[in-house]
Amino acid sequence: MSHTLHHLRRPRLQRSELAVPGSNPEMIEKAASSAADFIFLDIEDAVAPPDKERARQNIIRALNEIDWRARGKTVSVRINGLDTHYMYRDVVDVMEQAGDRLDTILVPKVGVPADLYMVEALVEQIETAKGFTTRVGLEALIETALGMANVEAIAAFGGRLEALHFGVADYAASCKARTVSIGGLNPDYPGDQWHAALARMTVACRAYGLRPIDGPFGDFSDPEAYIAAARRAAALGIEGKWAIHPSQIDLANEVFSPQPKEVARARRILEVLKEAEEKGHGAAALDGKMVDAASERMARNVIAMQDAIEKKNAEAA
Repeated sequence: MSHTLHHLRRPRLQRSELAVPGSNPEMIEKAASSAADFIFLDIEDAVAPPDKERARQNIIRALNEIDWRARGKTVSVRINGLDTHYMYRDVVDVMEQAGDRLDTILVPKVGVPADLYMVEALVEQIETAKGFTTRVGLEALIETALGMANVEAIAAFGGRLEALHFGVADYAASCKARTVSIGGLNPDYPGDQWHAALARMTVACRAYGLRPIDGPFGDFSDPEAYIAAARRAAALGIEGKWAIHPSQIDLANEVFSPQPKEVARARRILEVLKEAEEKGHGAAALDGKMVDAASERMARNVIAMQDAIEKKNAEAA
């Protein structure tokens, strides 16, 4: 193992992330009562230009009036891109008026680490000026060819960065990829055309202590396809997936939660390895298969996720 290690910067349960347009106060209230782990209130793509200012004010009001943490929710705001004239006012207004009620800011279309530096500088100054003690984290959307080309450098940014999200729709557009639907598979491609991008982003996240999150699946009338996409992401080590419709929340929670058999086996792995260690052995056999120190690390990942889920359920009870 290298002497250089980047431990997970900020663990958060993020199996399901519900996208909510800031222009719709009724949807915001419903989101607060949903089963989603994470909510992001959107001022970007889900809001038309004439509604940006109103959506921003709706979000500020919702952050202040709804006790998101008491409802077991982590709440984020997706600001507009740095290439727009909306972005600075998004950060300034939301942070100054509700920065102590916010968990993270989701920065879209991040192309280079300096994009995050610009947002972080604003957030840092406002927190200091307002005397806020809650430290707002940053999350970056990797959804352009430039962002993917620089994903390792973006992941290494440090600072407040906690997670990277894969934005498949804008990524497809940036790459001029032929796709049939947001997040869907092209039958002309032999497999999953998003695999390489997801795998690269996931490795960058794990190398630098970030949470990797998969983005949207547009056809909310096809739960089977959503589940299949979520399972492919989970197999790579991704921790959660967006829900662009409430019907996708339970699907994401199910896929990204360890199954009872998986948890039981993980606990058994720890038991047999402890027994082996007491006998002076570094490896052991379980159900006809070898388990060793690497197996222990994988098992602890499963148990840590299960512990986080149980903690959330207990707090919500």
